[in-house]
Amino acid sequence: MDDQRNLLDYETIKGAVAGEKWATAQILKHYDDYMTELATVKEKQPDGSVKCYVDEDLKHAIALKLLEEIPNFPLKEAERGVKEKINGV
Repeated sequence: MDDQRNLLDYETIKGAVAGEKWATAQILKHYDDYMTELATVKEKQPDGSVKCYVDEDLKHAIALKLLEEIPNFPLKEAERGVKEKINGV
C-alpha cells in the first residue's frame, strides 16, 4: 500500500494528456524531487572528497523529456483498468 500513497490521480493524468497546463504543472511538481535525485552528480575532488550538486541542465533535460512523453501515456489502457477496478473484474 505504501507504493500507492503518493500517486497522481486519474483526472490529473487525463488533464495532462489533454494538454491542460494545471495538470502538467502538477505532474512536474509531483516528480520534482525524483528529477532532482536523478540529476544529482557526485564529483570526486582532487583532495579525495566528493562534491554533490544538482546539474540543473540535466534536471531541465529530464523535465523536458517527461513533458514530451505525457501525450504518449496509454490513457485508454488506464481507463480500462479503472473501469475494471470499479466493476470488480
